[in-house]
Amino acid sequence: MGTLPQLIEEDIQGLNGVLREFIRSTDATATLIIDKGGFLITYQGQTDDFDLTTIGALASGAFLANQTIAGLVHEPNFNSTYQQGEKYSLFIINVDEHCLLAVIFGSQIGVVKYFAVGAVEKIARQLKVAHDRAPGQGIDLSMLNMADPKEIFRKKGADGQAS
Repeated sequence: MGTLPQLIEEDIQGLNGVLREFIRSTDATATLIIDKGGFLITYQGQTDDFDLTTIGALASGAFLANQTIAGLVHEPNFNSTYQQGEKYSLFIINVDEHCLLAVIFGSQIGVVKYFAVGAVEKIARQLKVAHDRAPGQGIDLSMLNMADPKEIFRKKGADGQAS
């Protein structure tokens, strides 16, 4: 699995802007950007009713299982997966080698799929900007020590420096 680029506050703001625009265009309930290890990077929407951490992990697993099935049927790539429910549905689409976009929605899949293409392109561009800013400085979230995450996540002080 690849390494997620190092994301700064401006990257997250840019990603959140793309997600908000996507929600406005599709009337989706919630959107999530997750890494392929299942870690939640950012999200937007009405999320109070959802356990996003678990959804991110399971959505990533479902997508990767879908990729394995693609290989078994000699298809080079299935770039998305769709789970239809009565109240909510879930659409997961590949962004790049590191990330996925997951969409929880109650509307028609056609609208979600149509606008997902543009959203994925914008998300991928923002991730490329982050990668190009600091090549080789990314992190593999699956290696994160949750007992001591201070090596990865630091608060900014009043002077703008990490502490």
